Order: sequence, then structure tokens, then C-alpha cells
Amino acid sequence: MAQNSRNSGPHQGQSVFSAGKPVAEAQAAMILVHGRGATAVSILELARELYHPEFAYLAPQAAGNTWYPYSFLEPIERNEPGLSSGLQAVAEVLAQAEAAGIPAQRIVLAGFSQGGCLAAEFVARQARSYGGLLVFSGGLIGPPDAPRDYAGSLAGTPVFLGCSDVDFHIPLARVEETAVILTNLGAQVNKQIYPGMGHTIVQDEIEQAREIVDTVMRDP
Repeated sequence: MAQNSRNSGPHQGQSVFSAGKPVAEAQAAMILVHGRGATAVSILELARELYHPEFAYLAPQAAGNTWYPYSFLEPIERNEPGLSSGLQAVAEVLAQAEAAGIPAQRIVLAGFSQGGCLAAEFVARQARSYGGLLVFSGGLIGPPDAPRDYAGSLAGTPVFLGCSDVDFHIPLARVEETAVILTNLGAQVNKQIYPGMGHTIVQDEIEQAREIVDTVMRDP
């Protein structure tokens, strides 16, 4: 099912696709953010791998299938207005889930590649207690000297970071930095580096991520 978002920015007015339980009936939600050149429909394939019967799975679509034009390591301003619009799109889907009665503590944000970067950056900028963060082959956005003066606390939010040690798009140093920053923000970070994996998602990552999904429903 697709819904439309409004307001300004290149990604506002794009569809939000869903799977699993209807958000109005769900006890938890996962926001899935697709990568560069991919689609919301394609990232919803992860909903099958990370399925829980009480979850609604929500995936916003980027205009032109790309959240921002350049590498996530470029200066922030080079990737505007796409970056800010993408962060707003995630915020809008989160607000939709909360309006349906799902608390942030039962909302998991997840993404692959560019989508993983966007999800990580959103959670860092909007730090509070979430159900979880799943970053597949991604990291925080910005150049090496970007200020990381994020406010707030992730208050024990479980985070999974999975990436190859030789990913052409995601330097290992950025994954390591992301783990440290999210830990300093109060997250419980599980970082897994896979030798020679490439730019993909492997079964062990799915299993690690499923533990977070299951914990969301176990916790009161």
C-alpha cells in the first residue's frame, strides 16, 4: 500500500509503501530506507527476512531513487537539499507511526547503503530511545572533519552496524567512527565487520538484526 507525503523538498510528496500489519493495528513498526538507485518496494524485501506478525513495515520512496546526489563523505552542503528532505521524509514516517499509537521505543529504523547512512544520521540528530537502529553497509554522513555535536541521548537504543572491511562505498574508518559516536550518545552498539564481504547483506547480519526485532516485542 502506498501513501503520499506533502510539504516542501524533493522527497516530500513521494509515496510511502508498507507491508506487514496495518500501522493502525500494529504494536511495533520498522522504517526501511532504501539505497541509491533502489526503491521502497525493493527494501521491503527485508520485511520478509525481519518479519514479526505485530510489526508494520514502512518504506518511504526517494525522488529519482536517490536521497542525495553525492557520496555521503562529501561536505553536507553538497548533498542539499536532498539530505535535509530525506531526513524530513524519515521524520514524517516516524510521526505517522507514532500518531497510530506506536511509541518510539517500539520503532526500529533500518537502511542499506545510502539508506543506512540516512537512517544513522537521522537517529544521531534526533537522539532518543528507539526500538532499534539497523545499519547495513552505512555510517554517519559528512566529511572526516564534520562536527559531531549531536544533542540528546539514545538511552540504551540497540544498534546493529554491519559492513565489509573492504566496502568500496563505506570506509571501515567511518563505520568505526559511527560505532563510537552512537555509543557515546548512549546506544548499545553491536558492530560486526565481515572480511571480504562486499557491498551487500549476508545471513549473519539478518540474524543479528532479528535479535533486535525480537527484543522490541519482548520488552514491556
